[in-house]
Amino acid sequence: MDLNGERRYVITFSCPDRTGIVATISSFLAEAGGWITEAAYHTDSYTGWFFTRQVIPADSVAFEADELRARFAPVAEALSDQAEWQVTDTGETKRVVVLVTKEGHCLHELLGRASSGELPGQIVGVIGNNDALRGMVEAHGLPFSHVPFPGPAAAPDDRAAAFDEVAALVDKHQPHAVVLARFMQIVPARLCEAWAGRAINIHHSFLPSFVGARPYHQAHARGVKLIGATCHYVTADLDAGPIIEQDVIRIDHGDTINDMVRLGRDVEKLVLARGLRWHLEDRVLVQGNKTMVFR
Repeated sequence: MDLNGERRYVITFSCPDRTGIVATISSFLAEAGGWITEAAYHTDSYTGWFFTRQVIPADSVAFEADELRARFAPVAEALSDQAEWQVTDTGETKRVVVLVTKEGHCLHELLGRASSGELPGQIVGVIGNNDALRGMVEAHGLPFSHVPFPGPAAAPDDRAAAFDEVAALVDKHQPHAVVLARFMQIVPARLCEAWAGRAINIHHSFLPSFVGARPYHQAHARGVKLIGATCHYVTADLDAGPIIEQDVIRIDHGDTINDMVRLGRDVEKLVLARGLRWHLEDRVLVQGNKTMVFR
């Protein structure tokens, strides 16, 4: 889905840096008739890796995305046998599945953006381990699936079975993004691996300073001056995956705990919406636990 109304091909590419990468890719596109309308480049001086994102109108070349991929493959291989790349077609709508619990502010933001045409993708389903948000989801004409989770004292097999059900519901959509919109469950390592590079989470930026329950209460007692949120990819290391986006808002001694919760939620939903948009637009390139975001 292209919000600009123009179908485009997006090429992302990374490999160890060397002379001639930009010239090779731009020459390939020029020879194919591709008109480059957006280009971004970055070299990480610490790792020595090069990253780029190139965009061309689909109608500037005389063939479809599959053929562009086939033609680009030997070019990428010639540049480096370590190259990581993809070609995506904005004419193909990307699918999003959202996981939720009880808090609805992030979900409401995403549903609103999707219904107003501001999200470069389609929310195809919402899964909750609580039924509280069903009405909100169904009011938008979307399916809601409730998967009850056992309590903290439950056997590991019972929790694993609940996640098996969630995984089956998610995977039937073959989503491009799995968004944890205040989903208050720890995703097991096996699903972190299966959804690697697609699962996106949001959390308050107090971590690791204020871990555990009631973080805003802890922050209020400490007299913090900034609160914020972090959008990141999900990994087996809890809340430690590659960061996509962050933001903060200033507070002072006059703000109550309720004020802090309200302001924190404002930041959370905006940071998540931005992070998801950049992911769906193929603006986020990942190397290890670090991201390059071509905004």
